Amino acid sequence: MAVSKPAAPRPPADVGRYVSDTWRERYFAACDALYALGAPATGETDVETSFGTTHVYRYDPPAGSGAAAPDRTPVVLVHGAGSCSAMWYPNTRDLCAERTVYAIDTPGDPGRSVHRAPLHEPERAARWLDETLAGLGLDRVHLVGSSYGGWLALNQAHRAPDRLASVTLLDPGGLEKVGLRFFVWIFVSLFATFAPKALRPRLASWLEQPVLVVPELRAMVRTGVRAYRIRRPAPKPLTDAELATVRTPLYLLLGRRSLLVHPDRQAERVPRLVPGARAEIIAETGHGPQIDHAGTTNRLMLDFMAGTERDKVTA
Repeated sequence: MAVSKPAAPRPPADVGRYVSDTWRERYFAACDALYALGAPATGETDVETSFGTTHVYRYDPPAGSGAAAPDRTPVVLVHGAGSCSAMWYPNTRDLCAERTVYAIDTPGDPGRSVHRAPLHEPERAARWLDETLAGLGLDRVHLVGSSYGGWLALNQAHRAPDRLASVTLLDPGGLEKVGLRFFVWIFVSLFATFAPKALRPRLASWLEQPVLVVPELRAMVRTGVRAYRIRRPAPKPLTDAELATVRTPLYLLLGRRSLLVHPDRQAERVPRLVPGARAEIIAETGHGPQIDHAGTTNRLMLDFMAGTERDKVTA
């Protein structure tokens, strides 16, 4: 008599997951091709948290980069929604030339982390990130977040800032309610990835979408959409009162043609509410200044981090 095996329990409705093992491996292969365009990782580790296993890539300063580089406060990178730490390929080489860099795969997005419990509520998100930093043995970090990762970083500065030396926000979530124009841009950009190769540069310029002209990035994004199901609502923006609690040195970098936020509005609002905060708008770019203006963005971030450390010494 055949005995049927019990069905595997379904994960909670608000926990992200891959659609199959086959698609997960396809996504990992696409990610690895993109990682290869950046600095080679010097290590990988898994950090166990209350919300799942967080996979982290480490990039150390190369030999000869300066005796002080390994001793400087490290950088922690938090990627945007629907992506993974491979998106930092244009940034890791410049950043790790001066500081040790950790790039986190956020549970709940495609990547090598394993999502087991929802963390999209602000208090839970802050707890997850603090547990991750503690698991890495990091007491002080320069935190950098892009898009949804920007919301995570801003939320951390509001709720759990003790480990933060500074926060850099790259066209971040968390400042405004995500509007229809952003979702339309995402949909049109995804549709444009199927355009003939000859048309992609023109579409990339029109849409401010570098994913169309970097084959490895295009492949990762398209595979991720097929492979992974994100199960969380869009984060709620921080109120004026919540922003006003932030005391961590804050640097806001916005794309002039961003469709996630209104750049002029936020470049005025954030420094007004957060003491000492800086804001800059980068021309000729939209939602991805760290990709299509990587050299400029990398230099601005590193100078800001060094400046916060000089200010602390002279204070």
